[in-house]
Amino acid sequence: MAQADGTPPTFVVGQHESDRKFRITNEISQLAHDNGYDMLTTPITTPHFQSRVLSLLSSHLSTVHQPVQDTTGTYFTSRNSAPLKIPSFTTADTNLRPEGTNSYVVAVSSRWIDMCSPDPLIADISRQVLSLELAYAAFCGVHHAIIPGPKLHHGSSHGDGLVYYARAIQEVLATAPYIRINIWLPVVDNPELEADQMGDISPFARPEYLGNSVPEVSPKLDLFGTWNAWNIIRKVCKYHTRLTVALSLPRQLPPSTVQTRWLSEPVRILTLTSTSFVKNPKNFPVLSKAHQSYIFRAMRGIPPWIFLCDVGPIPGLEKIDGHAPTPAEAAQAPKKKEDLVPHLSYIRNLERKQPQWTRVESFTLGYQDYLQAPLQPLTVNLESVTYEVFETDPVKYEWYERAIAKALKDWALEKKPTSSQDGRVVLAVVGAGRGPLVSRAIRASVEAGVDIELWALEKNQNAFVHLQRQNEAVWGGSVTLVHSDMRTWKGPVREIQPEDSAAETKPSKVHYPIDIIISELLGSFGDNELSPECLDGVDHLLNPVHGISIPTSYSSHITPISAPRLYADIQNQTKSNPAAPETPYVVMLHAFDYLSTTAPAISHLSSVASSAAGSTSTSTPSATPPPMKEADTPIIQAAWTFSHPNPNIPEESRLSARPSNTHNTRQTRLTFPCTEGGTCHGLAGYFETVLYRDVELSTNPLTMDAKSKDMISWFPIYFPLKSPLYIPENSDIVLTMFRQTDDRKVWYEWFVEVFMHQSGIGLRGGSQPKRIRVGMSDLHSSIQDGCLM
Repeated sequence: MAQADGTPPTFVVGQHESDRKFRITNEISQLAHDNGYDMLTTPITTPHFQSRVLSLLSSHLSTVHQPVQDTTGTYFTSRNSAPLKIPSFTTADTNLRPEGTNSYVVAVSSRWIDMCSPDPLIADISRQVLSLELAYAAFCGVHHAIIPGPKLHHGSSHGDGLVYYARAIQEVLATAPYIRINIWLPVVDNPELEADQMGDISPFARPEYLGNSVPEVSPKLDLFGTWNAWNIIRKVCKYHTRLTVALSLPRQLPPSTVQTRWLSEPVRILTLTSTSFVKNPKNFPVLSKAHQSYIFRAMRGIPPWIFLCDVGPIPGLEKIDGHAPTPAEAAQAPKKKEDLVPHLSYIRNLERKQPQWTRVESFTLGYQDYLQAPLQPLTVNLESVTYEVFETDPVKYEWYERAIAKALKDWALEKKPTSSQDGRVVLAVVGAGRGPLVSRAIRASVEAGVDIELWALEKNQNAFVHLQRQNEAVWGGSVTLVHSDMRTWKGPVREIQPEDSAAETKPSKVHYPIDIIISELLGSFGDNELSPECLDGVDHLLNPVHGISIPTSYSSHITPISAPRLYADIQNQTKSNPAAPETPYVVMLHAFDYLSTTAPAISHLSSVASSAAGSTSTSTPSATPPPMKEADTPIIQAAWTFSHPNPNIPEESRLSARPSNTHNTRQTRLTFPCTEGGTCHGLAGYFETVLYRDVELSTNPLTMDAKSKDMISWFPIYFPLKSPLYIPENSDIVLTMFRQTDDRKVWYEWFVEVFMHQSGIGLRGGSQPKRIRVGMSDLHSSIQDGCLM
């Protein structure tokens, strides 16, 4: 795991042998550890059990009747599906035992079974085998298991039995409640690699269930085929938190769209075979730059384990087994100076050469995909530690200072009249908190060479005490402090002495305008912490001719995303909080994938050529992480904008004791094209703001680097969906969204539809494309947890 100080994570590296025939003893476990491995895999059952099951099946098939169709024209009758009971294990059926080493062992279920078989007898036997294996592994105290992924191709059928597989996984999740199950999947669906092996159960499937044994058209590589299979499995299993992925990385990685999709999924294990590596000029196994980049990116989240598969036995094992090498074996054995575990050595070297965390990554460590409710700044007084977190931002307050300085310089350059009697520009920081903007305003005044009259307004009585101390100790009493809600404040005030100084008339108080209002009221979606409503309350205090608001405007931006981890977390919260699926959350998005993107101009296939390029390096990886192939650019659209001063405030609302807020409602309808298929779990929201002229802040991934790189004050906002929406290839996601108010609080409503394009016949017989709605969400509303005014 990554360290609290931002040090890159330690790699957990395991060793897997497909045909391991010995028991993992304490001695073997220690030997593996001495060689640099952290974990080992072990098969749950032995070849003896495999032979026993296949023998029982063969005998059973010789006695059952030939399948006959029922009245519905299928073979799925009780007579055709006569069950075969698989007996429990004997001592010869498994080498696994309850012992202490099992905490360092990952159990691997049988790869010869086929729970996707179209023959219900084969599928049921496979299900029984898996159930027996996982139940026994749980008994032995194993905490992690790997189950080979589904066999997707059976003659002319493709994926027809996937639900059988998924149901079997759901069953073992219930019967083995303490085991994390990893489905072992290739990164893409390549039918050429899905061949039956000697001893597999698949060839026993009866021809009546197979249809055409040879497909009419040879199946092709499906880049998202494996992901689609995984999507069905985890949906049937209701996004179970103990169900994760073991992802096999081939020598040639797929396009970046596939890679980022898997980065959004709960991949717990990455597996590498000897064929995943290439040889460098020194004949040492290394990974291509594309592989290095993928592993580094994966380690930025919840670090997956890395398992090296069939790269050679554990050195020194022959001494434990008591088998002295033959002369021929001794001649072929590596010399002592030669690296006995070159693949492991490379992975350990890769671990040491991980790039250091950036400042932003270090700050967000621990917040990744952590759901937080947005602040209620008008009804809840923030604590000092919350202010302190915001104040650590290296960019935000620097940009505010630039904006204030520019505004002051322009004011002086344009020779605008001020609202102060002595010619100073009147500034007011509304919602001053602990005073960082006050300090920046003072510095901006010095930089611009423009004198200011500075007011600071804060409603939080606790923060106000801190402001008083700051004014005494830091600002030299130069700031006029006001403890008030900005919406009830009447503005700056000065006393006017009576003309007759001899009279006992008290000085009268006169309020005057503010030249520049400065605020930091923006939330993760821009307006979600009621910046429009708050600034409406001081809008009338602004200099009516030359007044400036910093920020001047802000816009909300949004895009649909796939975020399975967030969906699972929210589902778990729903048990105690029924409103959880309709609550917008502030979250540092990490394990997610954009669903609507535009492809880059260049191809991003990780070709064999790129792998070869990676092979020219030495065994020492570069300290600078190689960039991943250029990824698609997300389509993020603007939903709406607010500007200040606000020209839309009705005059009657300004004068009313209970002003209406209807002018701050908004609605939008946006279309997002989706080239690749996927699952929509929710919407990611961002904002952009113009502080003053060309000084801007942005959390929008498309513009944040250009406008305010490394800013950390705001995480994105996430609008969840109650139920995931499947998105077919080449479809459209249409979002309808509202910002609503009842003059007591503000909330959002959102509704998602999915459309596919289809050629149609027009009213006059002409051909025209039309959209067919193939899915839609509920109308979600955050009114229950709306932001109180």
